[in-house]
Amino acid sequence: MRRPNGRRRIQIVRMQNQTSRQVTFSKRRAGLFKKASELSTLCDADVGIVVYSPSNKVYACGHPSVESIVDKFLGENPTPGTNDPNPIIIAQQNANVDEINRKLNMLERQLEKERKHGQALQALRTEPSHEKLSFSDLKSLCEALEAADEEVERVASQLLEANKVFPYQTIGSAFAPLIVRESTSFDSNEGPSQSSE
Repeated sequence: MRRPNGRRRIQIVRMQNQTSRQVTFSKRRAGLFKKASELSTLCDADVGIVVYSPSNKVYACGHPSVESIVDKFLGENPTPGTNDPNPIIIAQQNANVDEINRKLNMLERQLEKERKHGQALQALRTEPSHEKLSFSDLKSLCEALEAADEEVERVASQLLEANKVFPYQTIGSAFAPLIVRESTSFDSNEGPSQSSE
């Protein structure tokens, strides 16, 4: 039975191929620096790493800085107040807080505006719904609607007599203008005639 080509252990010995050695160094160096950063963040530890590549280039990673870690390790020039916050970071944080506060104030103003708009709309809904109306109230509402219908018919007939253009059709396309011609007639039972489109 053949073994799958999954993760296999490699022998930890010096690589002979220089190109492979350089590629492996680059990949492992990034992982090493990432682990050092995680250790510093998780454990609140001061971490410093100095690495020389196969081509003799120096790479360093440290928190709060490589120099402060080296000085602390050697006991030379201990830097006072290394835990003091960086003024550049504080300025950036303050700028972020100001921006967030500005957005929050704008959203609160919009919310208050919408709340007032909602209250105004609620105030307009003072009439009870038709389901809660009594028979006499429904009869009064019906008479008021009939009176409004008669007023609409009266205005429509005046516009027909004056050959005016109706702004919109009442049946069919709601956005196509309706032009009333002289030859169209008006019947109070059918409503205004529509022109052919």
